[in-house]
Amino acid sequence: MGNKYAAVILAAGEGTRMKSKTPKVLHEIAGLSMLEWVLRASKGADAEKCIVVCGRGADELKERFGDSVLYAEQAERKGSGHAVMCASHLLEGFEGYTLIIAGDMPLLRQETVAAMAAAAQAGNYACTMLTAELDNPYGYGRILRNELGDVVAIVEEKDATDKQRAVREVNASCYCVCTPLLLECLKELKPANAQGEYYITDIVGLLNAKGEKVGAYVAPDARECMGVNDRAQLAQCAQVLRARIAEQHMKNGVSMVDPQTVYIDADVKIGRDTLIYPGVTLQSGCVIGEDVTLYPGSRIANSVIGKGTTVQNSVILDATVGENTTVGPYAYVRPGSGIGDGCRIGDFVEVKNSNIGNGTKVSHLTYIGDADFGERINVGCGVVVVNYDGKKKFRTSVGDGAFIGCNTNLVSPVSVGRETYIAAGSTITEDIPDKAFAIARSRQTVKTGWKDKRK
Repeated sequence: MGNKYAAVILAAGEGTRMKSKTPKVLHEIAGLSMLEWVLRASKGADAEKCIVVCGRGADELKERFGDSVLYAEQAERKGSGHAVMCASHLLEGFEGYTLIIAGDMPLLRQETVAAMAAAAQAGNYACTMLTAELDNPYGYGRILRNELGDVVAIVEEKDATDKQRAVREVNASCYCVCTPLLLECLKELKPANAQGEYYITDIVGLLNAKGEKVGAYVAPDARECMGVNDRAQLAQCAQVLRARIAEQHMKNGVSMVDPQTVYIDADVKIGRDTLIYPGVTLQSGCVIGEDVTLYPGSRIANSVIGKGTTVQNSVILDATVGENTTVGPYAYVRPGSGIGDGCRIGDFVEVKNSNIGNGTKVSHLTYIGDADFGERINVGCGVVVVNYDGKKKFRTSVGDGAFIGCNTNLVSPVSVGRETYIAAGSTITEDIPDKAFAIARSRQTVKTGWKDKRK
């Protein structure tokens, strides 16, 4: 038999203990749904096709994963064996091994699945199970082996003898099975229990009865076998995944003051010699350059941060920030924004769907929305781009080297030329040519003795 693999992911559970309208396997950890983590793990054996067995929430699963997987429906939940039966028509004619994995095991590593599959192949086993060794195995099915180390049975807690209960190796509900033999066993499964359910664990006895070998691969970390049934367990898995992700980044040259308080999603890229302080959140799609400093309280999502940039107590979403720029504290860079190199986006500055050129300084208390600012512009305190007239939004442009005084309103659409000066307190409603000076405010009037006259 060749080393071809298919994967059947069991994702039809009701997940009632999650108490959620979202299907259990779509709950997210570190930027990916539990099902996505399991699908990634299945790729550790280079699975040629992945079949997701779904029940309630099938439409949501199909919307999320599209044509990247095949789907089998389990309309009635009659046990794990029945779930695999529902996918059997998609395995007909397949000569390789089939991986069977629960869809709520997000901690399972690709490397572990690959090692389990390799053990099945190398030992010519009909089935290799994933197992774990627990200090307290209470409640789990125990793995019973013969003198050769092959698995002869799985005994449930309630059916085990005292000697069998002393066994610390337990079933992790993950299998690698020769597909033709799997299809044979599925036809022979019987619901021999009070619940009337078909258990995939029964294939161990069926294979042994056929004279086939069943092996087991012990997971290097028992936590990989942890399933998620409620939100408390979801949080426990998230803690493990975050620690793994942080450790990998630190091994690649990233410094973290306190890794336990940093939240980094899967697939985030971070350059070496970047320093991350506590309380930083980096969500999916982030690319952080080298020598970046991220101070506490910053949240960055789906954004690119250039080399040598500093971000302090700020939010950056779906945006690009150049090299050697400073952002914050308390800045808000909103989607569609591009900040250049050597810029300053200071405290309480909001930038939305705008471009800020290299070397431009926007130091404090400013709103720039739907605008294109050139290079080396000085934007004074309290400047507002008035981009919305109540019905439509308009764009404003400011040329290179302009100086915009404090408390200026730029009423869009308006164009401000290169090296233009705008006096503080102006409301600009008309275009300004290059190298001009604009002042748009009423002349100051002082009435002496006014207070006494008012009395």
